[in-house]
Amino acid sequence: MAQQLIGKLAIVTGAGSGIGRSTCRLLRDYGAKVIAADRNIKAAEETAKELGDRDIFPLEVDVSSLQSVTNAVGKTYEQFQTTPSIVVNSAGITRDGYLLKMPERDYDDVYSVNLKGTFMVTQQFAKAMIEHKIQGGSIVNISSIVAKMNNIGQANYAATKAGVISFTEVASKEFGKFGIRVNAILPGYINTPMVAVVPEKIKEQVVMRCPLGRLGEPSEIAEVIAFLASDKSSYINGAAIEVTGGLK
Repeated sequence: MAQQLIGKLAIVTGAGSGIGRSTCRLLRDYGAKVIAADRNIKAAEETAKELGDRDIFPLEVDVSSLQSVTNAVGKTYEQFQTTPSIVVNSAGITRDGYLLKMPERDYDDVYSVNLKGTFMVTQQFAKAMIEHKIQGGSIVNISSIVAKMNNIGQANYAATKAGVISFTEVASKEFGKFGIRVNAILPGYINTPMVAVVPEKIKEQVVMRCPLGRLGEPSEIAEVIAFLASDKSSYINGAAIEVTGGLK
């Protein structure tokens, strides 16, 4: 297997399942050491165990807490004597419901993880990259095609994922002078625990509307993440890449 990330250190949030876990596997297989970060430390440890523990290091991080994120930056440097040059913001939650009935907390929770969490992880780890003069940094933010489709019942989720796209574009312009690239991926409907709770009728409709006629697999998103993390994408910056099987 190609070792396009050999010698790199990566951190992946939301590493306890789905796209995050698959990304940990692929980045490791491509030669990187990977910090599997998740609010649920048991899930992060399961990721490391499932992947054989080799070059996978579980870490408890609550992306909605600045204290937790800054602690993660410190712990990472203590353990590795460097800071990650690859940051994947994969942590995300949903709290679906009709707008007129949506509790304030459901909006706040989704915002805190999906958008504020992406902001804080990006900010703190980019600061560390700059401070330690890390070369060839790459930050990959996970948005969603829902940011453009704007599904009924997902006012909070759609707004945060649209925000991730705009945030990515701003960060890419600010960080370019430091040699740090920032890009976003917009997955379609992917076979993850988050999509597993979607009613079967809705999933069938999605599959019918998708030109490839199926849901995506987490590994298919992870491959794009690995590409954006590597020097093979050295001139891609500020992009929002749809990985949807053609679903619009």
